[in-house]
Amino acid sequence: MASVLIPLAQGCEELEAITIVDLLRRAGIEVVAAGLTHEPIKASRGTTLIADSLLSDVIDRDYDMVVLPGGLPGADHLNGNRQLHQLLQKMNSNGKWLAAICAAPKVFAKAGLLKGKKATSFPGSLDGYDLSEIDYREEAIVIDGNLVTSRGPGTAMDFALTLIELLEGKETRDAVEKPLQRPT
Repeated sequence: MASVLIPLAQGCEELEAITIVDLLRRAGIEVVAAGLTHEPIKASRGTTLIADSLLSDVIDRDYDMVVLPGGLPGADHLNGNRQLHQLLQKMNSNGKWLAAICAAPKVFAKAGLLKGKKATSFPGSLDGYDLSEIDYREEAIVIDGNLVTSRGPGTAMDFALTLIELLEGKETRDAVEKPLQRPT
């Protein structure tokens, strides 16, 4: 069974965080939703989320993927976490999957992971970074090597289903997607 770490920060986008956690767990993937602090997480629209554990307690485990939900100021809080940057760099060096949606690709940019890569994000969230080093796309989901990026809340379900397919295959993705009753 694949294992995925999803760091949750104050001000994260709840639609993205909950959709990703929910769909990955429907696929039988072990998900560790880890808060940056002990406090309940107040998401960007006021929803209160409770993390499974504290990031510093679980950051040294082995994961098959790390997924960063976006939202502001959530992505900024993730971006300020040095331990998270170190984990992302280590996992990237080991070819492990890294995924970020909405404003969270800025964490990849600051960690130096987007140089020479195709990526997308919420419009404007990478302002202030050297975009000449990034092959920026306005697609819903962009995969380049082991990096997966996506646009925002409206792409969260397709993003999560793509992550399932990358980790567990198309059959598992289809098994999770069918009962969701999505329009064709």
